[in-house]
Amino acid sequence: MQLARVVGDVVATIKDPELHGHRLLVLQPVLPDRTPVGRTLVAVDAAGAGAGEHVMFVRGREASFPFLPGEPPVDACVVGIVDEWHVEDAKTQR
Repeated sequence: MQLARVVGDVVATIKDPELHGHRLLVLQPVLPDRTPVGRTLVAVDAAGAGAGEHVMFVRGREASFPFLPGEPPVDACVVGIVDEWHVEDAKTQR
């Protein structure tokens, strides 16, 4: 599972029938300290997330699991909305 911030959404007039009724979101992966890392990606939303929210997402085969018994052609899926998180400073742990 990875953390990301929702930075937008995708509108597709033609898509696979298994994706009808599911929102597509643009995600910016982030590090635990909330700094952006890597490239943006498109993910199917299974949690009802919106722009500006931090989310948890999965990649690979597991991305289709929230939609079982259907198997939409997805490789990234938002599986949770993060309310808050705290990271201990590595310097204080010594």
